[in-house]
Amino acid sequence: MKIFITGICGFVGSSLAAWLRQRDPATQITGLDNFCRPGSETNRLRLHAMDIPVRHGDVRNASDFEGLPAVDWVIDAAANPSVLAGVDGATSSRQLLEHNLLGTINILEYCKRSGAGFVLPSTSRVYSIHALAALPVKVRDRAFVLDEQGVWPAGVSDHGIDVDFSTAAPVSLYGASKLASETLAQEYGETFSFPVWINRCGVLAGAGQFGTAEQGIFSYWIHAYAAKRALKYIGYEGAGHQVRDALHPDDLANLVHRQVHAAAPATPRVVNVGGGPANAMSLAQLSDWCTQRFGPHPVGSDPAPRPFDVPWVVLDNRRASAQFDWKPEKLLTSILDEIAGHAQRNPRWLELTGAA
Repeated sequence: MKIFITGICGFVGSSLAAWLRQRDPATQITGLDNFCRPGSETNRLRLHAMDIPVRHGDVRNASDFEGLPAVDWVIDAAANPSVLAGVDGATSSRQLLEHNLLGTINILEYCKRSGAGFVLPSTSRVYSIHALAALPVKVRDRAFVLDEQGVWPAGVSDHGIDVDFSTAAPVSLYGASKLASETLAQEYGETFSFPVWINRCGVLAGAGQFGTAEQGIFSYWIHAYAAKRALKYIGYEGAGHQVRDALHPDDLANLVHRQVHAAAPATPRVVNVGGGPANAMSLAQLSDWCTQRFGPHPVGSDPAPRPFDVPWVVLDNRRASAQFDWKPEKLLTSILDEIAGHAQRNPRWLELTGAA
């Protein structure tokens, strides 16, 4: 089997490539990266050591796909993953859409030409901000939990948020770019007869992640706490009760491996891929964990609302489990330990990866 990974030197792309190489050495893995993300060059060296060729190129340039050999599958791990992309002053809205939507179009055209299947790591950010903000929650043990006395909308259960949950706007420009990419991928797959899998991921977390406050929050928070950087709870009374679930990239890779080896395309094509309730934690609880690991460190408070923030996002991954006999194997505690060990070995990691 031949697999091509875009954004192969990012955290997700390089993690997928490394896992697939170790799991199935006979698979031919190549990839493309534009190295715009600080720190990505370090992954190029790691992939080179595993005999995984990396091309310099940009998914926004259709010409960079000319002359590429035919492959069996393309995994699109190239994206601007920040929910504030396009509005934070670091990137423009046009740049965001060129990266996350035009890039997808160029990749899908490549799949059409080569007859390759397509795997899109998408995001929980495709779910409606207003619907998420309206979820009935209460505080328990310094974390938001669903309030059993409230009315839960369709697509929400004790297992988390299912793919049936509302994707009505607003979802952020970032979320909209991924939702549009999902739709186009499915249309291309149906029209030109190639398999498509879409994995809506929770917060990916692990050692070596280029985490920031806007994405990769588990990694960013642990690295910043260990380095004694200023940290602050923002929004929702500035208490840090917001909850997210964590997913290790090895668990995503395990699912992707099962998808590309599936006997035939099946439905549903879209699944949630998160750590689920067992791997969920609030920022306040994460700070408590960091205190136990690194000692005390003050965390500030700012109750002012933060753009696009929501109180509780935990993904229901039962569809992926039922369809592919898959479940997350990395427990939250082991993920946090892995990140903390990396932070202690690399005390200047946030500077290397450009996280202010």
